[in-house]
Amino acid sequence: MKSTCAALAAALAVALAPALAGDTSPSRPKAGPVEILESSHVKPGMQATAWTVFEGMTPEAVPIEIIGLWKNAWGPRQDVILGKMGGRVQRTNVAGGMSGSPVYVDGKLIGAVALRLSVFSPDAICGITPIELMLEINDLDESRPTGAKTPDRPAQRAHAEIPGELLARVMAASQGQLPRETPLMTPIETPLVFSGFHEGTLREFGPLFRQLGVSAVQGGASGAIYNTKPAADWRTALQPGESIAGVLVSGDMNVSGLGTVTYNDGKRVLGFGHSFFNLGPVSMPMSKGEVLMVLGSQFQPNKIANATEIVGALKQDRHSGIMGELGLETEMIPVTATVRSFGDGDTVRGEKQFRFNVFVQQKWTPYLMMVTLFNSLSGLNEFMDEATYRLSGEVELDGQGSLSLSTMQASGEMPLPAPMLLAGWWGEKFNRLYLNSVKTPKLKRVSVTVDLLPERRVAGIENAWVSNTEVRAGDEVAVKVLLRPYRGERIEREFQIRIPVGLAKGTHRIMLSDAATLNRIQSLAGSMNRSLDLPQTVSLLNQERSNNKLYVSLVKAAPTAYYDDKAMPSLPGSVLNVMQAGRASNRMLITTPESASEQLALPFDYVVSGSYSLKIDVL
Repeated sequence: MKSTCAALAAALAVALAPALAGDTSPSRPKAGPVEILESSHVKPGMQATAWTVFEGMTPEAVPIEIIGLWKNAWGPRQDVILGKMGGRVQRTNVAGGMSGSPVYVDGKLIGAVALRLSVFSPDAICGITPIELMLEINDLDESRPTGAKTPDRPAQRAHAEIPGELLARVMAASQGQLPRETPLMTPIETPLVFSGFHEGTLREFGPLFRQLGVSAVQGGASGAIYNTKPAADWRTALQPGESIAGVLVSGDMNVSGLGTVTYNDGKRVLGFGHSFFNLGPVSMPMSKGEVLMVLGSQFQPNKIANATEIVGALKQDRHSGIMGELGLETEMIPVTATVRSFGDGDTVRGEKQFRFNVFVQQKWTPYLMMVTLFNSLSGLNEFMDEATYRLSGEVELDGQGSLSLSTMQASGEMPLPAPMLLAGWWGEKFNRLYLNSVKTPKLKRVSVTVDLLPERRVAGIENAWVSNTEVRAGDEVAVKVLLRPYRGERIEREFQIRIPVGLAKGTHRIMLSDAATLNRIQSLAGSMNRSLDLPQTVSLLNQERSNNKLYVSLVKAAPTAYYDDKAMPSLPGSVLNVMQAGRASNRMLITTPESASEQLALPFDYVVSGSYSLKIDVL
């Protein structure tokens, strides 16, 4: 009897063994070497397991049934493994932020969940980037080329006169997306999480980010990150299946792109399974992520997450994934933005200060400077439609001195809000710095102060008089100018101008003008020269006049040549001919028939526009 019971127990144990083995949960993957299974050995019907985070920071197992190998679906000789995801993904669908989720067959790593098949499919079909394609990233040079150049590209302008190429692109993007054919297999969107950003900012700039290939979503951060030093636990961070983020802005505002870790060898980390921005070599802070929830949707499922501590730096952003290195620190641009609101009588009523760091990259830095300034202004209780914004900024460059920038922007006839126009002007200055084709600028710090004034302060030059139209060289002449403000009494200003000693006899002009009149030709000459180096670009930017001043110039009939960052007035014809004959074909020489010698700059707390000329005869 005992032998019979023992035999039955043994038989039952044998019969239940497969079932019990099937109920055993797979062990969570850890950092370190792992055996891989190349895509050529993957077969239909194989049972695989992916790891991704649904809540918190701990990844969970997701069953996948392998459908097969889709040849050349990712590019020439680049195959994609098709799989059907089960478990919780059947409810959420293949969501943004799952990019990079590692997939294992019998404990062997086959690749990363990186693509999805149709947004409206009832089946959670994913595309898996083979691990061998991702491992190619490790073979690439990690270093950024010294003095990387920005490739030339033609300026793009919107139909309306919008200040700045960057702002023109924002407005062009917001006009609606052109119809396009959506490819069958698409990379899972990398949600660009904006923390500390007003919803109006994402609404205004969302179309631009979609044009750049990312989906902007509101999110949070575990805390303001003011430095880029790796956290103390960086050595154990970013295990396979955990969330990983590339950080573009950190501090009081945070912008980060979320994905999942595919592989961690203890030092280097691979993730995403597709490109972030496809920038190639980069130096971007890399952080951990905390998932709050996965928003299930047939159209746009996304992980809602917070970026947490920085633990290293992303070094590569390639077609088949990203690669970062734990423990590295990256350089970012520290920015301080101060916003002051003024009451009646020009008294400061309140002040807010924001501190944040901005990712350094020739294309992205100007965009990020623009969107952070707009966000600093648009979400304030002090915001008013009928208001004027007065900006003063300082940009300190390593080895190139500094930029001093100032302007005013008021509500006008254009439908664009004043903060958007101001942000476009601000971003365009950084765009010009990074567009120089000789040397990448290194910005040490940036500070900007914006004063919010409680009325629309714009004034046009209406009339002017000179006390005596017949003068002698060396005389002082009294001039009176009249400005017409928006809704207010005329502004009258009287000043003295000295006629230069040695000015030739004859008829000359005293020109009273706004900044745009004097800036126009010199700015055109600079923009036409694709060989401007960084010092010349800085010089041109520092020479630009501010629009809250009225400029008084003496104009005479002698040619002026504009070359690079230099204005050469009153050139003899023989010198001008030599310069025109000897110039390089890619360096434009622009000439005007008259020379304007600036004599005075009269400050006004208004946006000054227009020009007026007074004739004088030098005896």
